[in-house]
Amino acid sequence: MASKDQYIQISSLPEDIRKQVVEFIEFLMKRRNREPEKPEKKRVAGLMKGEIHVPDDFDEPLDDFKEYMK
Repeated sequence: MASKDQYIQISSLPEDIRKQVVEFIEFLMKRRNREPEKPEKKRVAGLMKGEIHVPDDFDEPLDDFKEYMK
């Protein structure tokens, strides 16, 4: 908590410096309240190789839509 002496010190600063102090305090508050960044996990290529199969008729029209394809 700010003491009376700290308030007096801040009040005695020039206006432009006081604005910088306020901006710095806001920056510290935002940094304190945000969630910590989680390190990105490194992906390993090829882990699912052979696990995913696309049928040969994948691009063929569905029977349900035949009446709309006329």
